Amino acid sequence: MRALRVSQALIRSFSSTASHRFQNRVPEKQKLFQADNDLPVHLKGGGTDNLLYRLTMALTLGGTVYSLYCLGWASFPHKK
Repeated sequence: MRALRVSQALIRSFSSTASHRFQNRVPEKQKLFQADNDLPVHLKGGGTDNLLYRLTMALTLGGTVYSLYCLGWASFPHKK
C-alpha cells in the first residue's frame, strides 16, 4: 500500500502540469542575439560567454604549446 502511494506521488510530480513552471524566454534571447551591437555572436550572452571563450582559448593555446614541446622533445635523441 505504501509503494502505491509513493508511485502516485512520483506520477503527480512528473505530470504535465510541471512543465507550466517554465517560462518561454525564446523571444528575449532572439532580441539579445539579433541586436546590432558589434559583438560576435559567441560573446553576446554576457560575462559568462566571455569567461568561457577566454577559458577555451587558454586551454587551446596551452595544449598547442604543450604538444609542440612534446613533439620537439621526442624528435631529438636522448642520452642513455
